[in-house]
Amino acid sequence: MELRQLRYFLAVAEELHFGRAAARLLIAGPSLSQQIKALERDLGVPLFARDRRTVALTSAGAALVPEVRALLDRADELQRHARQLSGSRPVRIGYVNWLPPDLTARTAGVAQLYVDAWVVPSHQQAARVADGSLDLAVCWIRRTEAAQLGLKAQLLGADRLYAVAVGTDTSPVRAKDISVLVDDDVTSWQSWNDYAEEFAEDTGCRVRRIHNGAITGPAFFDHVRVCTTPVLNSPKGQTTPLPPDLVARPVVDPEVLWTWSLVRREDEERADVVAAADAIVRNVGDLGLGRAWLPSDDPYRALGG
Repeated sequence: MELRQLRYFLAVAEELHFGRAAARLLIAGPSLSQQIKALERDLGVPLFARDRRTVALTSAGAALVPEVRALLDRADELQRHARQLSGSRPVRIGYVNWLPPDLTARTAGVAQLYVDAWVVPSHQQAARVADGSLDLAVCWIRRTEAAQLGLKAQLLGADRLYAVAVGTDTSPVRAKDISVLVDDDVTSWQSWNDYAEEFAEDTGCRVRRIHNGAITGPAFFDHVRVCTTPVLNSPKGQTTPLPPDLVARPVVDPEVLWTWSLVRREDEERADVVAAADAIVRNVGDLGLGRAWLPSDDPYRALGG
């Protein structure tokens, strides 16, 4: 049983609707349902009676609501108190698949940095900062998500995405003439799916729906080989060498950027966390965002297209 699962339980108990609770928690509906089922297994009692139309608390679920609420309030109070007492502990930073290579140099003399080894998708890293499991995280985040989680997002980096194609032609290709992959696994690929679907809607490129996690890696290359159009790569594939039968082609009209944010809590009380965040993003600049496509809710859309 985890505090995160108890927060999920309380949200469903208050909304009595899995869809609304998932939207409030900024997680996928199937993932929320799985976590509630796992909590029920751990506790040994059903918490909700649900069918296709309604969700209701069981007697056990209703009895646990005030206890769970009190427990979460106490956990939040404990985290706040611990942060006040632990000014000497390292600043914990998480990431998805990219960190500045000179990260340690940027924070030297400012804070002791601990890079968390648990690599999970962007929306999960943001949630970990919000619940206090991390102090900072490098992730992709929407403006509304940051506001809902009480996070401050600062521009840290940007990846220029390109298309991968079969053959030897490395000339630029227009965005409307490529394909983009969207995976059924929203737990792992929620951020990429949101980005890809809005990109397709804005540019007219083709969406190919997959169910095998082939957004990156060898399986991605296999999809490229059977596609009749070049396929947009993802940020996780930026440093992966291409097989000899495939080439990278620049995407134009528009160029495509994926932004990386450094996020921290808006109400952060530890001076060394704030100082570390400021040191990490210092002198980043606009990274050429003014020439590229960005999603409508990207925090840096005002700097870009």
